[in-house]
Amino acid sequence: MDFLEELQWRGMLHDSTPGLGDFLTSGPTAGYIGFDPTAPSMTIGNFVQIMLLTLWQKSGHRPIVLMGGATGRIGDPSGKDQERTLKSFDELDNNLAHQTKQMEKLLDFDGPNGAILVNNLDFYKEMNVLSFLRDVGKTLTVSYMMSKESVKKRLETGLSFTEFSYQLLQAYDFQVLYEKYGCRVQMGGSDQWGNITSGTEFIRRNLTDAKAFACTTPLLTKADGSKFGKSEAGNIWLDPKLTSPYQFYQFWLNADDRDLPKFMRYFTLKAREEVEALENEFGEDPRRLKAILAEELTVRVHSQSDFEAVQQVSNLLFNKRANAEDLGGLDANSLEMVAAEIPSFTVSKDLIANGTSLIDLMAEHTSIVSSKSEARRAIKGNAVSVNKEKASGEDAAVSAENLLHGRFVMVENGKKNKFMVVVE
Repeated sequence: MDFLEELQWRGMLHDSTPGLGDFLTSGPTAGYIGFDPTAPSMTIGNFVQIMLLTLWQKSGHRPIVLMGGATGRIGDPSGKDQERTLKSFDELDNNLAHQTKQMEKLLDFDGPNGAILVNNLDFYKEMNVLSFLRDVGKTLTVSYMMSKESVKKRLETGLSFTEFSYQLLQAYDFQVLYEKYGCRVQMGGSDQWGNITSGTEFIRRNLTDAKAFACTTPLLTKADGSKFGKSEAGNIWLDPKLTSPYQFYQFWLNADDRDLPKFMRYFTLKAREEVEALENEFGEDPRRLKAILAEELTVRVHSQSDFEAVQQVSNLLFNKRANAEDLGGLDANSLEMVAAEIPSFTVSKDLIANGTSLIDLMAEHTSIVSSKSEARRAIKGNAVSVNKEKASGEDAAVSAENLLHGRFVMVENGKKNKFMVVVE
């Protein structure tokens, strides 16, 4: 695989420094992308960069993941209109530990060009401020640093010395990785171009006969112009507790048709020929293409079993013929997904353990109906089901025997109104 050609057909090449293509033909090398742990999980925006490292590795090169244990404590001004709120060290450390596990799942760390994971806090934890100013701060001039777009955009709204110094840290990171791992290429989103090229310049000035390169991808945006980011509303997380596998799958399935070509090229591991063949086959049926992409990504980011659970949940929610056996076949995690997608109510364990009338459960302990009389009419009209079984009559009760996995009871009022009662 030719790395730059692969990025070009996928629409993932925004910019690169001169000579990178020729350099990559000379043989395998190492390249890195930095990730600051300022959020509790990786996002779809981060997944673009993870795909970049994956394609880099499939091209025969070694990917380096640089976790920003140090830079995360400073705050990157790139792409931001105002100063970031600094996170506590404990929060950053917890985020870093969790994101490290996500990286270990999504990248290949084995084999001759297995990925390497490095924490840049190791570069600075023994360095005092005088050493930093003398060894790092002396390399780039203030005028050079102020020429960067990430700095110029912030001069009017305000830029602290802390965030101004961020590009020095990122530049020094590149030099350390260059010297320790032979890392010759830094990659990232287009908003990182200024920081990345500060690194190539830093290396040029400090290391004799050294040559380093930069490569960036376009920022991922949707057809409506909105973007994905750690602080953006409606963001899609790679953590199942923040975005369930069902919600993750549904995001791709419900994507705007206009976004589909971009999403397919950015995120699939399928080869160009297969992608184009699928587009020709299903060009008139974009939902089928979305389902193919949604399945691939749900399996990769979560697991095959999570994808199968998503299919079961979808069947329960949308298949009118779903029955008690279908509901009973769901595991606890799948029922959690269901509870997140339909109106849900929490009741005490004692209430269910001691048994309560279905009428009271619907009218008093939840708001499934507005009154006991409404509950009676619904039950009498054969409209109410408990765990897909029709309620036997007005004296029907719900007890511990009805709990699925000791926690869940599904109540339906009519064909379309589904509710989950969760015991805590």
